Amino acid sequence: MRIRDDKPKRKLLAVFAHPDDESFICGGTLAKYAAMGVEITLVSATRGEMGRRMGNPPYVNRETMPAIREQELNKACEALGIERLIFFDIRDKMVEFYDYEQLVDRIAALMEEIRPDVVLTFHEVFGGHPDHCAIGKATTDAFRRASKPSSLYYISFGDAMEAPESFGYAKKDIVKIDIRHHLEAKLAAFRAHRCQTEMDKWVWEPDRKALARFGQAEYFIASNTPAGGTKDDLF
Repeated sequence: MRIRDDKPKRKLLAVFAHPDDESFICGGTLAKYAAMGVEITLVSATRGEMGRRMGNPPYVNRETMPAIREQELNKACEALGIERLIFFDIRDKMVEFYDYEQLVDRIAALMEEIRPDVVLTFHEVFGGHPDHCAIGKATTDAFRRASKPSSLYYISFGDAMEAPESFGYAKKDIVKIDIRHHLEAKLAAFRAHRCQTEMDKWVWEPDRKALARFGQAEYFIASNTPAGGTKDDLF
């Protein structure tokens, strides 16, 4: 006899700026939760059409880049187990100049539709790129308007948050996700973003050697939210 599982699916909404943000920064975490049955929706604010890398040897130009990066992001989503991909079609490098209230409204509407348990985005100060910071700020404001309590986390780069004090945070603010068993999916997602990674020789080395370049964990900064995970779980 088949036993029905009526438990509602957990949901995660990731709101980022460019194709490849999801793979390069937190691909292991997304793959881990997808494998656990979490329903993941990814927003890419742009199609990355102003990216400086064109493949090696170059096979992309400014005219073809948006379509190629869309295709590559779809392949990365397949590798990571991301079920739904949404583009906002804001011009690359112009997110900070997009009508702010409209951007917040678009993200807030998605939150009301999806009602995610967890939201991931960039920190509005530590995002590094103006597009990152702008989408992070808008997502944070949209989150504050949301009617359903959930958890908001900021993604971070590498292992920088092993020492969060230098960024004004404490250890208790950081969630460290063990991704050791999901590095193959992360590598597949890296390779899916071919035009952006072909210049990085290590990505295309034999799997064992390439996988050794990845860290064993990814780090997230917990925002002040009514719901929250533990030090090793976002949910």
